[in-house]
Amino acid sequence: MSEDRTLTEEQLEGYRSNGYALHRKPLFEAQKMHRLTDIFEEQWAMVGKKLNSELDTPHFRDERLLEFLLSDEVLDLVEPIIGPNIGLWSSHFISKEPYTGKQTPWHEDSAYWQGRLSRFDKIVTVWLAIDRSNRENGCMRVIPGTHHNGFSEYESVDEDKNIFPTKIKHIDESKAVYFELEPGECSLHDSRIYHGATANTSPYRRCGYTMRYFSTEARVIPEKNPGFKIWLARGKDLAGSEFVNV
Repeated sequence: MSEDRTLTEEQLEGYRSNGYALHRKPLFEAQKMHRLTDIFEEQWAMVGKKLNSELDTPHFRDERLLEFLLSDEVLDLVEPIIGPNIGLWSSHFISKEPYTGKQTPWHEDSAYWQGRLSRFDKIVTVWLAIDRSNRENGCMRVIPGTHHNGFSEYESVDEDKNIFPTKIKHIDESKAVYFELEPGECSLHDSRIYHGATANTSPYRRCGYTMRYFSTEARVIPEKNPGFKIWLARGKDLAGSEFVNV
């Protein structure tokens, strides 16, 4: 593994303790990153630049994205966190247009997947910045250490202003850490950590590509995932999930 493609021991310890890490180096070389950006722009134009829910699991529709999702650049970052047996769980283009991007309320990714996998302790999201992401345009923010808490209690929110209809109750936002990233840089976070983002009120678009991976120690439950496709990204299937390429 190249040192540029791995986290330091200090970053790994921070991930274990806090539930996240920031990789402030280009994830892909320039031409490869340009290809990914072009695919996003094609897909975004195709759906008429609608809300991000239109661009969930884009690799189901466009397998060119597997070049990135199954790449060593990404998997070398992920392996020290969840181990050598890695499944590709999902991906998602998340774009907030200037002035119109809705707020992403506080949530745990794992809460939306409850019942779909047998365990949630080794699932990581790589959030790759396609545009510059900062506090002005609604970058992601997390509450450190909350990945140890288990499933939380949720309450309803105004769907006209929020991407999701619910949010976690009782958040101390003074503890939030904001992930400000340059294009091509990425963050990594545990599926159980509290995270969200404010609305984009700036004149600048904020787009990221989330790439989500799980240890194959977890079983993906087929009856709870109709039509859903997973790939064995690296290593072996340990729990008997139904992978596309097995």
